[in-house]
Amino acid sequence: MTALKLVIFDCDGVMFDSRDANRIYYNQLLEKFDYPLMDREEEDYVHSHNVMDSVSFIFRKHPTAIDRVHAYRQSVDYTPFLQYMRIEPDLKDFLRFLKPKYHTAISTNRSTTMPAVMEMHDLDPLFDLVVTSLDVKQPKPHAEALLKILHHFNLSADQAVYIGDSMVDREHTAEVNMRLISFKNPALPAEYHVNSFLDIPHLPIFK
Repeated sequence: MTALKLVIFDCDGVMFDSRDANRIYYNQLLEKFDYPLMDREEEDYVHSHNVMDSVSFIFRKHPTAIDRVHAYRQSVDYTPFLQYMRIEPDLKDFLRFLKPKYHTAISTNRSTTMPAVMEMHDLDPLFDLVVTSLDVKQPKPHAEALLKILHHFNLSADQAVYIGDSMVDREHTAEVNMRLISFKNPALPAEYHVNSFLDIPHLPIFK
């Protein structure tokens, strides 16, 4: 087995329980334009997709509103919604376990909000690289972000593992044949399944 050198994280659903933040944020957009709140399918979609795709999806029945929604969205300060993002309690402990033996990176479909999230929780010192949807031409599930990360560290996919929680993450890693650790989602097809970050050091790839 090739030695593991890089651990890559998804943000929403892995580093943070952000369902409440996403639900409140996107429902606020719908309310602003007098449309019904999201159903469960839409909540699941916005939880794992980038903001452009998410807005298109939840306003798919109202396509004439899309341009106005994006214009309004860009005027909204996301900071008040950060309070609804709950950091995983053992995330920092796990990151300290990884450093300095392993490189750490993030591949996320978050965009302009990611720097504020990192600063609020003092996470910048614990990550070597962060790639958001703004840093690539094709966001997840396309593998461009992973390829960018691998190139940065001059590593191959078999020297890395990705921690994700959705089919978007499975598709993301499958394009480069990277191993996936499914976080709190036992139904997700993955090489490994865990319920907390403290489970991960016990996996065979860390032995």
